[in-house]
Amino acid sequence: MIDSTPRFLQGVFGFQGAGYDSPALLSTALVYTVPADKRAQLIYLRGGNSASDLVFFALMQNGKPMRLFPVAAGGACHVPLAVVEDLPPETVIEVFVGAPEGVSGTAIVDIGIVEI
Repeated sequence: MIDSTPRFLQGVFGFQGAGYDSPALLSTALVYTVPADKRAQLIYLRGGNSASDLVFFALMQNGKPMRLFPVAAGGACHVPLAVVEDLPPETVIEVFVGAPEGVSGTAIVDIGIVEI
């Protein structure tokens, strides 16, 4: 049996939109690097959006978009990931937010990761 360790990227964060085409890092607290001797898998994302406009969370893998999660205005989502790929050692995962320019709000994020 393979030992696994759960990891979580979680928190409540304010944001200011710069346009849907200009997503920005939501918080440095939402950056995860796979340890050099492990692999990891993203298992789920839960997110909430207090803004009066649609926003999206972009999971970035080594600086490139990996997954996009739209969250409705004043809404929330829970996405159990059915397609789970291995993230190799030293992969960097970051959570960006995209919102219309000038829109501000609060994002609630809970991402589950398992290290194997």
